[in-house]
Amino acid sequence: MKQLLEKLSNASGVSGFEDNVRNLMMEELKGFVDELDVDNMGNLIAIKKGKPDGKKVMLAAHMDEIGLIVRYIDKNGFIKFSKLGGINDQMLLNQEVYIHSNDEKILGVIGSKPPHRMKAAEKKKPVEYENMFIDIGASSKEDAEEMINVGDPITIKQKFAELKNDLVMGNAMDNRVGCAILLEVMKRARSDATICGVGTVQEEVGLKGARTAAFRINPDMALALDVTISGDHPGMKEEEAPAKAGKGPCIILTDASGRGIITHPQVKELLIQVAEEEEIPYQIEVSEGGTTDATAIHLTREGIPTGVISPPSRYIHTPVSVVNIKDVENAVKLILAVLNRL
Repeated sequence: MKQLLEKLSNASGVSGFEDNVRNLMMEELKGFVDELDVDNMGNLIAIKKGKPDGKKVMLAAHMDEIGLIVRYIDKNGFIKFSKLGGINDQMLLNQEVYIHSNDEKILGVIGSKPPHRMKAAEKKKPVEYENMFIDIGASSKEDAEEMINVGDPITIKQKFAELKNDLVMGNAMDNRVGCAILLEVMKRARSDATICGVGTVQEEVGLKGARTAAFRINPDMALALDVTISGDHPGMKEEEAPAKAGKGPCIILTDASGRGIITHPQVKELLIQVAEEEEIPYQIEVSEGGTTDATAIHLTREGIPTGVISPPSRYIHTPVSVVNIKDVENAVKLILAVLNRL
């Protein structure tokens, strides 16, 4: 599982540019599923057939990560960029980045005006991304255009690494963790239900792929596989984010204060009952924060009973997100046990 997560974390897949992640997942699934397909949106759909009269279950993990996109190249070859997804500006400054252009990775660094030339008022507030730029070493606009194009996706340069006590760190843990869980479940699942594993696109910019994939599949039940906020570090109050890394995956009851998912009662009961009976560690979460693919899925067609399983992640939406590998493994165990009951 750790090696699989490393491969996924190190792959690039900004929203709308998920090809590398999708290709990796397709290679991993060959020989383990009955059907592999890519739909018009770019979602990966893998099907493992159950009994003809069995239920149909959708497992969704979004392949995309937050990132940047080339917006403008100035006369001196410096690059202005836009954000794709929810990025905190202060984590961008002075980062090394890759611009993915024409099957190449062009190295650059995000810069801004040096503090020596900032006014006192400027020094007191974080630099906004509009005042940053990327330096790839180009000597002119024409030189830069030989290497990159407007519209090229940009990712932070970061590599997967192991910390102590079963913790791992890497880029795009949101949501390569969910992708790793999905792959492992699809490889190992044995169920009377037909399992439709979906690597969705563009979750970070509007839950887009999940909406179209759920309409196509029209499952009897669905689970979104994602990460949630781990509040076990300085700067967080336990009441704001009680989930802790290493205490098991979270079963989400609501997110976005109910504007997102409110987990279907039967799905909630099933997940908790199976976790208890199989003695799989789990945590319960009621979230006021963001949402997941489950929000789009459960509102598709006449409504789909849906839940969310999310290992906690520290420093979410940064290139140094941290998760406990045991939480990831226990998420796999829980989903496999649920599928065995269907």
